[in-house]
Amino acid sequence: MIVALLNQKGGVGKTTLATHLAGELARSGARILLIDADPQGSALDWSEQRAREGLTRVFPVIGLARETLHREVPELARGYEHVVIDGPPRVTGLVRSALLASDLVLIPVQPSPYDAWASAELLRLLDDARGWKPGLEARFVLNRCIARTLLLRDARRELAAAVPPALASAVGQRVVFARCARSGRLAAEEAPGSQAAREVAALAAEVLETAP
Repeated sequence: MIVALLNQKGGVGKTTLATHLAGELARSGARILLIDADPQGSALDWSEQRAREGLTRVFPVIGLARETLHREVPELARGYEHVVIDGPPRVTGLVRSALLASDLVLIPVQPSPYDAWASAELLRLLDDARGWKPGLEARFVLNRCIARTLLLRDARRELAAAVPPALASAVGQRVVFARCARSGRLAAEEAPGSQAAREVAALAAEVLETAP
């Protein structure tokens, strides 16, 4: 499976979800490659911080912010069961290449109407990519949620009728994720058994069920 996390709006938590999804899949015993296709290189920074902390590498991270991504990924994916792509914001050519490289696209959105509106351009690119890859699947993912708020309730209601649909799993706005970004750890390492770790595990399980 090749899964890309894409949204042309910045600040929706793509890198947090990408590193944690890759980490959870690796913790289950799968061989995982994470490709940092964001020119900002946040996933690479996370991996380098992990190395500075002396932590065991749970999966390799490579930088590949190029519009030839879709041609290079098949070779890079050899020997791995799953590839996770941390996509770029606002770079249309690179986003198109990431779409063509993928089997499943996850579109992280915060529980805000502005995030849903900002996804319109990505959905157009997704429709274009399906002209080349008819089986390309996509799902919205609610991220950085604050539990039991009206915004979250309204977002769930709106996404229930969205195309593409939303995953049932949602990930909260939790301090542990900020600590993980600074330490190079995963939530399951930083706070084993925490709500954050359980949400990531549920997300990974649903992604595996959804993948074509």
